[in-house]
Amino acid sequence: MSDLSLAQNHAFDLARTLMVPVTLFEIDGEIGVMPSAEYDGDEDAIINEYDPFAYGSAH
Repeated sequence: MSDLSLAQNHAFDLARTLMVPVTLFEIDGEIGVMPSAEYDGDEDAIINEYDPFAYGSAH
């Protein structure tokens, strides 16, 4: 599994756990994730945003 794939899986899980949208981004070759409401970085650095409410029930 690639680092990006692992980061995507963890970002999705984090969004579902916190029940807030999270943003996955890459800056200078490093991947990060944070609540979307707190992200104020470069829009071009965003890889994906995970909204836990867009995927329906967790069960």
